[in-house]
Order: sequence, then structure tokens, then C-alpha cells
Amino acid sequence: MSENTATVANAPGGVPAVDPKRWLALGVIAIAQLMVVLDATIVNIAMPSAQHALHINDANRQWILTAYTLAFGGFLLLGGRIADYVGRKKILLIGLIGFAAASALGGAAQNAAMLFAARGLQGLFGALLAPAALSLITVTFTDVKDRAKAFGVFGAISGVGAAIGLIMGGLLTEYTTWRWCLLVNIPIALIAFALALPIVKESRAEGNTKYDIPGAVLSTAGLVALVYGFTKAAENGWSALSTIAWFVVAAVLLIGFVVVEMLTKHPLLPLRVVLHRNRGGSTLVSITLGAGMMGMFLFMTYYFQGTLHYSPLKSGVSYLPFSGALIVTAILASGLLPKIGARVMMSIGGLLAAGSMVWLTQLKIDSSYPAFIMPALVIMAVGMALVFVPLGNTALSGVDPRDAGVASALLNTSQQIGGSLGVALLNTVFTTALANFITSHAKTDGIEKATALGAVHGYNVAFTVSAVLLGASAVIIFLMIQNTPANTAAGDSAEAPAMAHIG
Repeated sequence: MSENTATVANAPGGVPAVDPKRWLALGVIAIAQLMVVLDATIVNIAMPSAQHALHINDANRQWILTAYTLAFGGFLLLGGRIADYVGRKKILLIGLIGFAAASALGGAAQNAAMLFAARGLQGLFGALLAPAALSLITVTFTDVKDRAKAFGVFGAISGVGAAIGLIMGGLLTEYTTWRWCLLVNIPIALIAFALALPIVKESRAEGNTKYDIPGAVLSTAGLVALVYGFTKAAENGWSALSTIAWFVVAAVLLIGFVVVEMLTKHPLLPLRVVLHRNRGGSTLVSITLGAGMMGMFLFMTYYFQGTLHYSPLKSGVSYLPFSGALIVTAILASGLLPKIGARVMMSIGGLLAAGSMVWLTQLKIDSSYPAFIMPALVIMAVGMALVFVPLGNTALSGVDPRDAGVASALLNTSQQIGGSLGVALLNTVFTTALANFITSHAKTDGIEKATALGAVHGYNVAFTVSAVLLGASAVIIFLMIQNTPANTAAGDSAEAPAMAHIG
């Protein structure tokens, strides 16, 4: 049985039978995907409240995001292989229950360590849940047209879900407590679990079922050590022995990962996948864009609530122009892609995104939302959409069938890892800039005013680094991405949209 053949009865002639419950199954899968997408944006809005309630310092607050994204990105490739060979329905069910349990733990968190651990567990179960849901669409919808419609629904859930999460996060934080931004996952997961039992059919792949556990552990541990090194830099400085030690540990672990992938017979990430020019370039772009963009979301949330004193709900609503512009531009860009090509479209997008971040480096303590902030968010959204619409094709076009699943998962993995590293780096840059500003201005301006002005100064410095990362993305696109007939086509692919985890 091939990897994409479901264990369902065949119609006469050996053609896979059409599952009569396939659209109901899509509804269940969509609920599971919605939960994963909601979790990212809901928590973003709730971060200031959670940080205050649990007395988390500025240097460590980024773990609220990075504990999730590192676990999710680090184990996503392994999660896909486990789902394929253990059973996609079984892993979907395990992922749902595990995600619900981790959300309950986070909602009940009494201290920072408990919250960080819960977020890491959410990421781990999300790494099982997401590829299982994606694979189930592929094997449930055997008709090409039906499959295209199903992936269209899946992509729409990803885009609209991010916007819903921003509003829901604001409502829950403002009118209940930040804890419900995690606890809300429990009823969603249980509903999806109850519906999946009778509706979703089991499917699995046959063949070699060996897993590259050492590769997954080394890569994830190396990334965690790297992020922890950024945290120590924020606390003790870049030249501190503890900071350097963690960076050395990270380097050793990540080099070890590369060595393992070169030597093992069943690598988690075959190096041939990333050594291809377009796929390697797409991976680098996904990392740098994820790093620059996630930093923007983190600091704008704190600026809205801490400097402009927006309520959590108003903060969530303030992001809606970004979500709307992203969706509209993605629709228009799909039609333009065959006419102007992936390289031109992505280069323009990278420059627009970098330009919007340069714009935000001029942020002031009383900047106008409609005149200054909203235009920057819209330009950022347009730029991101112009990059991400072709990105799936540039990453997957011409890939060997045996590497298709790995190449697809790598795209989401690299964006998650980029976001993790970006948040950690930029939070360290912000914390250092804030501390230096307070030290320099506390005597003349007073500690309260120096802290308020220093926060905005820190945001501006962090946005400058983000602009460099986004500018680097544009350079990588121009130098590495090549137009081919496949990656300039606007047709539906059999994989999830590259924008599945934006925000």
C-alpha cells in the first residue's frame, strides 16, 4: 500500500472508493486546524496579562511563545512520519487529547515554569496533530477537484482563524481572564475528538517505520539551547561566560544533528532536500521572514497595551487590517503569479515587508494608529502575502516524490523555527536597549518617564533588527529563487498553504 492510500474499500477497477463522509471528515479536520491556528494569535494578545499575573520578567517572557514554536517546529517532521506509519486517525486523536490536557495545564499555571512547560507540551502535541490532519485530507479526498476544494477550505481556516484568534483573545482576556485563552482549547479539542471517532477513517502507510529520534532530539535541543543563550544574553550580557557557554552547546548540538543526518539510513531531514537551490532558498526565506514578522507581532502587542494603553480587545481589533490585507492580497497574488513570476513577486514582497518595518522604527510614544501604525501593518501584510503565495511552489516544485512530505513539512518547520529564534533574539535586543536607555536617562527624566520612553526606544531598536532580517529575505529571494514553470503556476498543490501559521 502506498503512503497516500487510505485503508478503505476500493471501487471496481481498483480505484479508491469515494468516502461518503469525506465532507463531514473535513469539518472535523477543520476544527482541529482551527484550534492550532487560534492558539498562536490568542496567546499573543494574552501575553501582557499572563506576564503580569505570573511575575515573568522581560527577558523570559518570550518563552510563552518560543516554548510552543520550538517544540512544534522541532518535532513536526517526526510527527508527520509517526502519523503516516502509526495511523493518521490514531495520531489525530492522541494529538487532540494531548493538546487539550496541555492547555488545561497552561490555564491552571501558577508560575512561569508551569506555563512554559504547558506551552512546550502544546507544541509537541501540535506537531502530531497538524501533519496528521493534513495527511488525512490527502487520503480522504481521492478526487482531484474535491481535494482542491478541501485544501481551499483548509487554507481559509488558517487565514480566517488567525483573525478570529485576535478578536477572541481580546474578548477572553478583557472579559474573563488570560487563562481562558488556553482553556478554550479544551472544549474545541473534545468536540473534534468526539466527532472524529465515528466520522474519520483510519489510514496509514506501509514500508520502513524506523524513526530518526536522535535527529529530532538533537535539532530541538540545539534550538532550545540557542534560544536560552539569547535569554542569558538579555540577563547577563552578550560577553558573559554563561551566554557564550549556551551558544557553544547550541553549536555542538546542531552540528551533531547535521552529522547524524549525513550518516543515518533514515534521516529526519535528508540534506538533499535543502541543498537544492530553490528549496534551500525557500527555507532560508521562511526562517528570516518568520523571525522578522513574529518580532513585529510581539512588540506591537506590548506597544498597544503598555504604551497606548489599549484594552486587550482593542489590541486584537487593531490587527484586523493586517489580516484583511493579507487575505485580499493572497487572492489577488494567486492570479498575478503566472504573469509576473515567483522571483519578481517575492522580491517585491520582501522589499515591502522590510520597508514597513523601517517605517515602524520611527514609532513614538504617542504615534497615531490610523495615520502611522495601520498603514505600516497593511504594507507588511501585502509584502508577506506576495512572498508566501509563491513560497509553497518554490519549495516543492520538482521535488522527488519520496521527499514531498519532508519538503512540505520543512516549510512550516522553518517558519516556526524562524519565529522562535526571531522572538528570542529581538526580545534580547529590546531588553538590552531598554536597560541601557534607563541607565542613561533615569537621572535626568526620572525612572517612570525613562522607562516609558525606553520601551519605545527598545521597540525601535528591535524593529531595526527586524528590518535587517526582512531585507535579508529580499536579497536571498533575488539571489537564490529561480523561476520555473512549476513555481510560477497558480494551481492548487496537494499540500497546505504556506501561510498556515502566520501570526
